[in-house]
Amino acid sequence: MQQPQDQQTFIYRLIIYITGFLLFCEWLRPLETVTNTNDVTIFFIYGAFCFFISFLQVQWWLSMPLKLIGMAFIIDGLYIAETIFTRNWFSLIYDQLIFNVQVIQTQEWWQMTPLFRSLLFLILLWLMSYLLYYWFIVAKRMFVFVLMTLIYVTVIDTFTVYDGQWAIIRTFILAMAALGLSSFSKEMDKEAIPFYGMKKAHLWALPLVVVILFSTVAGYASPKPDPQWPDPVPYLKSATGGPGPGGSGVVQKVGYGENDSRLGGSFIQDDTPVFTAVADGERYWRIESKDTYTGKGWEDTLEEPASIVSTDDIPFETFSDEVEVEEQSAFLRMTPDATFKKLVYPYGINSVNRVQPNYNLRLHENTGEMDTLKGDSSAKWNEFAIDYEFPSFEYSQLREAGTEDPENISNRYLQLPDNLPNRVQNLASTIVEGEDNRYDRAKAVESYFSANGFEYSTTDVPVPRENQDYVDQFLFESQLGYCDNFSTSMVVLLRSEGIPARWVKGFTGGERVDSTSTDNSEEVQNVYQVTSGNAHSWVEVYFPDIGWVPFEPTKGFTNNADFYTEVDTEGEDAAASNPDQQTPENNMGNPQQIEDEQASQDQENIGGSSENSYTWKWVLLVILILAGAILFFTRYRWMTALLIRRYRNNQDEETYEKAYQYLLKVLEHKGIKRHPQQTLREYARVVDRHYQSNDMRRLTNDYERLLYRNESHRERWPKVTELWENLIKKALS
Repeated sequence: MQQPQDQQTFIYRLIIYITGFLLFCEWLRPLETVTNTNDVTIFFIYGAFCFFISFLQVQWWLSMPLKLIGMAFIIDGLYIAETIFTRNWFSLIYDQLIFNVQVIQTQEWWQMTPLFRSLLFLILLWLMSYLLYYWFIVAKRMFVFVLMTLIYVTVIDTFTVYDGQWAIIRTFILAMAALGLSSFSKEMDKEAIPFYGMKKAHLWALPLVVVILFSTVAGYASPKPDPQWPDPVPYLKSATGGPGPGGSGVVQKVGYGENDSRLGGSFIQDDTPVFTAVADGERYWRIESKDTYTGKGWEDTLEEPASIVSTDDIPFETFSDEVEVEEQSAFLRMTPDATFKKLVYPYGINSVNRVQPNYNLRLHENTGEMDTLKGDSSAKWNEFAIDYEFPSFEYSQLREAGTEDPENISNRYLQLPDNLPNRVQNLASTIVEGEDNRYDRAKAVESYFSANGFEYSTTDVPVPRENQDYVDQFLFESQLGYCDNFSTSMVVLLRSEGIPARWVKGFTGGERVDSTSTDNSEEVQNVYQVTSGNAHSWVEVYFPDIGWVPFEPTKGFTNNADFYTEVDTEGEDAAASNPDQQTPENNMGNPQQIEDEQASQDQENIGGSSENSYTWKWVLLVILILAGAILFFTRYRWMTALLIRRYRNNQDEETYEKAYQYLLKVLEHKGIKRHPQQTLREYARVVDRHYQSNDMRRLTNDYERLLYRNESHRERWPKVTELWENLIKKALS
């Protein structure tokens, strides 16, 4: 007689234990993102093994050796080359333990070996498997662990690069299921209901599932306010150094970096100020260019000359004397967070002023990179002024520039990797088809991205696979990325068509924060704040007899270069004759602002604003709540309608018994409660006295005959049905 109960008890414990294990897995998932752990799969496997042993309640003299053997195999597979369980193997383990114990005694925690750290973590998994078994199965106290899991996930999501959106949803669903199962078990123990009496446990499980699904959907669909505090991750990353851009990790911190050999992956936004600039207008602040595309990123492979130059006369030019210029000046002040020792400068730089006499520059002539020096050593310059000639490029001059490039330009800036996929070159030919000059071909490539569904994003950006080309992936698969994706792709497409182009790095203009007057005149200049988030890459295209002209392919960014036509046209005609001329925008160059602007534009495209979106969500939430409330408060009426239909169609004893029990619930709901010591006949008299009839006694008499005498009542079915319906209607009226 106890076998069904034991079986159902085992199933219940197994379900609640698996739920607890899945909650525990949410503690392990972030390790691969927020630590140096390359693969957490092995810890999932060992954790599952320990949980399984604990659930089976194996005797300690057997469970301990099993867990130790499992731990030994994991440590051996990860770190030890010796044959397992040999003398040399044990000797190595002993040496590791002795060394790490000494490290702990001297409190030099950072010197602990990876083997010992993994060993400690495996022991922690072992202990947690036993502790959680006690919490879940023995004590049935799951709320504390559920609360700790929710706090852990939210903290990890807030203060690290781990995206815990789906982790919170999973945790919520598992927590609701676990707490529901635990409460159900406690109620069964309280009422002394055996498990074998719950033959149809799915009938109570269904409401739990409905509540969980309804709560999850309502929580997911409900409007959520914007963050009230800035993201702390960029600040923490910048304070600790962070991975920096150009690293090999999937998630990097936005900002200027020198290593661009492996591009791809997401960025962490960082609005840390790098420098302030006082200038006539927003300028692209150049640092360097790179020439060689490897299929994964950029390298500077030119054997370029690097020479020490005076700040009074800088012999670096990106354009020829054929270009019209306007003399301007700018003043830059670097912040303490600017760690690079390089000069940031606008196009047309002539000289650097307001610096100490022993300050010089080391100029890399081919790339334009200028190392800031103090004497002969690299040093950071805190503030300086720049005199420059801001260029203006004339459209007709660019279109008539020709295609005869100097040999040194062709040799350096038409390079492409040998394994570049053919479809990239085929796409380049398709884009420029029909254009008869270099400028229009470059403009066709520049505008290709904004006209063909490419999206700007710094998150969820994929990293190319081992044998996959970076540009090929962006053009034909993801079509999602930031400036590096757009600018690199434009350079490769142009080079595929024999147009010399190079990849340029620096900063965009930043955000205007103030204005100031110059020393000797009433002329007003703007003050711009440039942050790490303004780090940017763009494209320079070579035009014979003109030089290098900047282009901006990144969606949402505006080309800072000035273009004009010699045709003297005013008003709207002037705008029509200068279709390529663009006006810098105040939010140019800040990726976060670009994303916000694109989100706003997307909402306008679908015919609604942010306020409309929130209104729709609130309406949906109110409808769901009202629907749930209506269903709850009218549950007896619609459940009665369903049961009446079922009662009439199913003429069996089980249906009759359920119908009678349901009638008792309805009467109790209406205030006619049956006391525990009260018999059914006594209770029936109370009901009939309340409704001044004898329907309940007649119905109860039939019920007792069915229950205790096993008499069939099919011949009396119509009358019994009528009695039941009358009582239900009286109770609900």
